[in-house]
Amino acid sequence: MRVAASVELNPEQARELEHRSRARSLPARVVERARIVLLAADGKQNQEIAEELGISVQKSARWRARFLECGIAGLEKDAPRPGRTPSISVATVKRVVRMTTKRKPVHATQWSTRTMAQAVGISEASVRRIWQRHGLKPHLIDTFKVSSDPQFAEKLDAIVGLYLNPPEHALVLCCDEKSQIQALDRTQPGLPLKRGRAGTMTHDYKRNGTATLFAALNTLDGKVISLCAERHRHQEWLRFLRLLDRRTPADKQLHLIADNYATHKHPKVQRWLKRHSRFHVHFTPTSASWLNMVERFFRDLTVNRLRRGVFRDVIELVEAIDGYVSHHNENPKPFIWTASAQDILEKVKRARKSLLNVQSV
Repeated sequence: MRVAASVELNPEQARELEHRSRARSLPARVVERARIVLLAADGKQNQEIAEELGISVQKSARWRARFLECGIAGLEKDAPRPGRTPSISVATVKRVVRMTTKRKPVHATQWSTRTMAQAVGISEASVRRIWQRHGLKPHLIDTFKVSSDPQFAEKLDAIVGLYLNPPEHALVLCCDEKSQIQALDRTQPGLPLKRGRAGTMTHDYKRNGTATLFAALNTLDGKVISLCAERHRHQEWLRFLRLLDRRTPADKQLHLIADNYATHKHPKVQRWLKRHSRFHVHFTPTSASWLNMVERFFRDLTVNRLRRGVFRDVIELVEAIDGYVSHHNENPKPFIWTASAQDILEKVKRARKSLLNVQSV
């Protein structure tokens, strides 16, 4: 007769298994496994344990062996099972991933599940599962633009320094204009949102004029100083600078972050800035408007107020913009900049290196 391996328990293991064997809040399978090991520690064989607990001999032997191998921790969950043998080979999966990332179909710019299934010889559902498992989304594309400004590092360091370590007795204002905001009116009234149906809006519209929003976001408290104008020439930019001069404490230095739009560098603007020495303008690098935090405010304005708005004329549009800014300033929340200049510079270096590798292929 074959004799099962003996089980010996130390006092701590014995107490824990006794507690589990009597517990009413634990799963039944955990209680049963504890009883199997306790009976095995009493010297009983697998056949005897199976008869006493009303289980199979194989189960009794399995959990005796599991305890001897892994201790009490081995009783808590089942061993991993191998599962069904994959119907698609590893080589086929690698081929799908390689074709998705390295090649394009003959008469299209990206793969679909159907075209890939036809090219590889598997089902469309299998292609979809492989893409999901590897995080591939051929139908989507992201836009980007890496700055080619030769002074990128210096400008980046100056602007991020203002965000993370603003100077004392000064205000940091992120300034820009949102131009060509259209006053759009729909040709027909839309249907309201209801259960089971999204709100509707006609695809066509009537243009009723445009307006330009000049805005300055205070990085300290999140408040916005704004001005709406018909155009965005240097004359309007000067009007906005004079507004900032009036709306900010006279004893504070003003550090303005702006992009490289020609209006901001007009000779008349430069002369005005020389006469107002408390203004210090910091220009973002070329093709790096994302460094200007006021762009985040413009995004919120577009999503929350403009995109679905209906405006019969420019006056209604300006009133809507002014109302949104006023509501924002009642409970402003500043945008917190967290990325360091070094981290951003390393990402830009990697992007430039990747672009060079792509161009050399």
